[in-house]
Amino acid sequence: MRSVNVTEVPENAQLIDVREPDEYAQGHARGAINIPMSEFVGRIGEISTERDVYLICKLGGRSRECGEYLEQARGGERVINVEGGTEAWREQGLPIVE
Repeated sequence: MRSVNVTEVPENAQLIDVREPDEYAQGHARGAINIPMSEFVGRIGEISTERDVYLICKLGGRSRECGEYLEQARGGERVINVEGGTEAWREQGLPIVE
């Protein structure tokens, strides 16, 4: 699994936020889709296999765990962890939906 910093995430990326719904509702990266870690295994079918998938959480830990699972379940060339997570996204002044 590759890792990138928040400034390397393409504008139209398939960005999956694995935080829980209450965290997601408090503010998330613009364009991010919420598939919480607690539901991730049952919902991986919602993630396109045709595009790179960027996984984000608060700091990068949960997204890495989900990425490791996704790599094992489907193969990992297209799985990318966003280091620093939503906290780094905010710090860089990138678009947040609240």
